[in-house]
Amino acid sequence: MLSKTLTVVNPSGLHLRPAGVLSKEAMKFKSDIVIKCGEKTVVAKSVLNVMAAGIKCGSEIELICEGEDEQAAMDAMSAAIESGLGEL
Repeated sequence: MLSKTLTVVNPSGLHLRPAGVLSKEAMKFKSDIVIKCGEKTVVAKSVLNVMAAGIKCGSEIELICEGEDEQAAMDAMSAAIESGLGEL
Protein backbone atom coordinates (compact mmCIF):
# COMPACT_ATOMS: atom_id res chain seq x y z
CA MET A 1 0.00 0.00 0.00
CA LEU A 2 1.26 3.45 -0.95
CA SER A 3 0.04 6.73 0.50
CA LYS A 4 0.78 10.35 -0.41
CA THR A 5 -0.55 13.70 0.79
CA LEU A 6 -1.38 16.16 -1.98
CA THR A 7 -2.99 19.59 -2.24
CA VAL A 8 -5.81 20.14 -4.73
CA VAL A 9 -4.75 23.02 -7.01
CA ASN A 10 -7.82 23.25 -9.27
CA PRO A 11 -9.34 26.74 -8.91
CA SER A 12 -12.84 25.32 -8.43
CA GLY A 13 -11.94 22.06 -6.68
CA LEU A 14 -13.01 18.62 -7.86
CA HIS A 15 -16.27 19.46 -9.64
CA LEU A 16 -17.64 17.40 -12.56
CA ARG A 17 -14.95 17.82 -15.22
CA PRO A 18 -11.82 17.36 -13.05
CA ALA A 19 -13.55 14.57 -11.10
CA GLY A 20 -14.21 12.86 -14.43
CA VAL A 21 -10.58 13.25 -15.50
CA LEU A 22 -9.42 11.87 -12.16
CA SER A 23 -11.77 8.88 -12.25
CA LYS A 24 -10.90 8.09 -15.87
CA GLU A 25 -7.21 8.05 -14.91
CA ALA A 26 -7.92 5.82 -11.89
CA MET A 27 -9.81 3.31 -14.03
CA LYS A 28 -6.64 2.58 -16.02
CA PHE A 29 -5.24 0.67 -13.04
CA LYS A 30 -6.12 -2.62 -11.36
CA SER A 31 -5.18 -1.28 -7.92
CA ASP A 32 -7.73 0.06 -5.45
CA ILE A 33 -7.40 3.84 -5.36
CA VAL A 34 -8.93 5.80 -2.50
CA ILE A 35 -8.96 9.51 -1.67
CA LYS A 36 -9.27 10.69 1.93
CA CYS A 37 -10.24 14.27 2.65
CA GLY A 38 -10.92 15.03 6.29
CA GLU A 39 -13.45 12.48 7.54
CA LYS A 40 -14.49 11.47 4.02
CA THR A 41 -13.06 8.48 2.17
CA VAL A 42 -14.04 7.99 -1.48
CA VAL A 43 -13.23 5.51 -4.23
CA ALA A 44 -11.36 7.43 -6.93
CA LYS A 45 -12.82 5.30 -9.74
CA SER A 46 -16.33 6.72 -9.08
CA VAL A 47 -16.99 10.17 -10.55
CA LEU A 48 -20.07 10.59 -8.35
CA ASN A 49 -18.20 9.69 -5.17
CA VAL A 50 -15.36 12.10 -5.98
CA MET A 51 -17.83 14.92 -6.72
CA ALA A 52 -19.92 14.14 -3.63
CA ALA A 53 -16.85 14.55 -1.40
CA GLY A 54 -16.96 18.31 -2.11
CA ILE A 55 -13.18 18.69 -2.30
CA LYS A 56 -12.31 22.37 -2.72
CA CYS A 57 -9.24 24.20 -4.00
CA GLY A 58 -6.45 24.12 -1.43
CA SER A 59 -7.79 21.00 0.31
CA GLU A 60 -5.21 18.50 1.50
CA ILE A 61 -6.06 14.98 0.42
CA GLU A 62 -4.46 11.63 1.06
CA LEU A 63 -4.16 9.43 -2.02
CA ILE A 64 -3.96 5.71 -1.24
CA CYS A 65 -3.14 3.08 -3.87
CA GLU A 66 -3.13 -0.65 -3.09
CA GLY A 67 -2.68 -3.51 -5.56
CA GLU A 68 -0.43 -5.05 -8.16
CA ASP A 69 0.23 -1.80 -10.07
CA GLU A 70 0.13 0.54 -7.07
CA GLN A 71 3.39 2.36 -7.88
CA ALA A 72 2.32 3.16 -11.45
CA ALA A 73 -1.12 4.22 -10.17
CA MET A 74 0.39 6.48 -7.50
CA ASP A 75 2.76 8.11 -10.00
CA ALA A 76 0.04 8.75 -12.60
CA MET A 77 -2.62 9.90 -10.13
CA SER A 78 -0.21 12.20 -8.27
CA ALA A 79 0.94 13.78 -11.53
CA ALA A 80 -2.67 14.30 -12.65
CA ILE A 81 -3.70 15.96 -9.37
CA GLU A 82 -0.57 18.12 -9.17
CA SER A 83 -1.04 19.27 -12.79
CA GLY A 84 -4.57 20.55 -12.04
CA LEU A 85 -6.46 17.83 -13.95
CA GLY A 86 -6.52 19.87 -17.14
CA GLU A 87 -7.63 23.13 -15.53
CA LEU A 88 -4.30 24.95 -15.11
